[in-house]
Amino acid sequence: MSENVLGTALLACGFAPKTGFYRDGFCRAGREDGGMHGVCAVVTEAFLTFSRDRGNDLITPRPQWDFPGLQPGDHWCLCALRWKEALLAGCAPPVVLEATDAVCLKVLNRDDLLAHAWAARQ
Repeated sequence: MSENVLGTALLACGFAPKTGFYRDGFCRAGREDGGMHGVCAVVTEAFLTFSRDRGNDLITPRPQWDFPGLQPGDHWCLCALRWKEALLAGCAPPVVLEATDAVCLKVLNRDDLLAHAWAARQ
C-alpha cells in the first residue's frame, strides 16, 4: 500500500475525470511511471496554461484516450518535476497532501508541498 507525503495511507485523488498513471483515481508513482505522476493537484487556469505552453495540453479533450480535458478545480495527478517547474515559474497549483505519493519527496521539497496544501472548500 502506498503512503502519502504525510506518512499515512494514500487517499484517492480523483475519479471525475479518472486520474493517475494507472487511471485508477490514485496518484501512485509505480516503476512503470517514468514521469512520477504522484502529485495530486487541484489544477488552476494558470497551471493549465503553463502546462499547455510547455507542450502538455491538459485542456483539450482527447476522446480517443477517454480524456475529457481538464478545467480549473479538477483534481489531477501531475508529474513531480512538472509541478516543481510550475513552482519555480510561480504557478504551482494547490496540492492534496493526503493523495500525493510519498515517493515524490525524492524530487520535491516537503516544505514546498506543505506551503501549497489544498484545503477542501465549500
